[in-house]
Amino acid sequence: MTPISVGHPRILSIEDDLVLGAYVHEHLGRCGFQVTWCQNGQEGLAIARQQAFDVVLMDILLPGLDGLAVLTQLRQSHSTPVVLMSALGAEADRISGFRLGADDYLPKPFSMAELRVRIEAILRRVALDRRPALAPLAPAMDSLRFDDELCEVFFGKHAAGLTRSEYRLLDTLNRNGDEILSKAFLYQQVLQRGYAPHDRSLDMHISQIRRKLKAIGYTEREVRTVWGKGYVLSAAD
Repeated sequence: MTPISVGHPRILSIEDDLVLGAYVHEHLGRCGFQVTWCQNGQEGLAIARQQAFDVVLMDILLPGLDGLAVLTQLRQSHSTPVVLMSALGAEADRISGFRLGADDYLPKPFSMAELRVRIEAILRRVALDRRPALAPLAPAMDSLRFDDELCEVFFGKHAAGLTRSEYRLLDTLNRNGDEILSKAFLYQQVLQRGYAPHDRSLDMHISQIRRKLKAIGYTEREVRTVWGKGYVLSAAD
C-alpha cells in the first residue's frame, strides 16, 4: 500500500492546461495542501512512483502518456487514490477510468469548491480505511472474506481487485444485511459527499463491483438495484 504522508496532505496534479493547472496549484496551496504540479503524463507517472502522495489529480488528455495509460501503469504498484478530470464527458471515458481503478471522476468545468470537497472526501475515506478493525469471524468456505487492512475481498484464493471506494461500498452493503440502502445514504457514508442526480460515481462503482465479483466466480449474493429505493446485497436467484 502507498503510505499516507504526515502533516499537510500531498497532492500530485497532472494537468497540461497552463491556466487551469496554475489555478488548481494556487487554490489547493491556499487551502493547506502541499501540491506538486506537472504537465506531462510520463513525468507524472515517474513522480507518482518515486514519491508518496495522498491523492493524484489527473487529466485524461495528456501529452506523453494519456491519463488512462498513467492510471493503468500506476495501479500495477500503487494504490494512491486517483481523481480523473476530463472535458470529454462521455460515459465510456468514465467507465474506463473506474474500470482501471480510478477513485473518482470530475467532469470539466468544475468549481474549486467542488474539487476541494472531492479531495477531502477521499482523505476521509482513506483515514477510515486505516482505522484498526475488529477481528472478523471466520467466513464459510463459499462466502466472501473481507480484509479491512488490504481493502480487498477474497473468494477462496481469488482477490476481486477492488479499489478503496469499491471495498467500502461492498463492505457497507454487507454489514447491513438485507437492508436496502438509499443512494443518498451511500453517497454520504461511503463517498463522503452529498448525492446529486447528475453524479454517476456510485452507479459506476456498483457496476465494477458486480463485474469483479463475477470474475472471481462469486455467485452466492449480488448487489441488486431496488428501483426508487437504492441498493442491497442479497442472495442471487
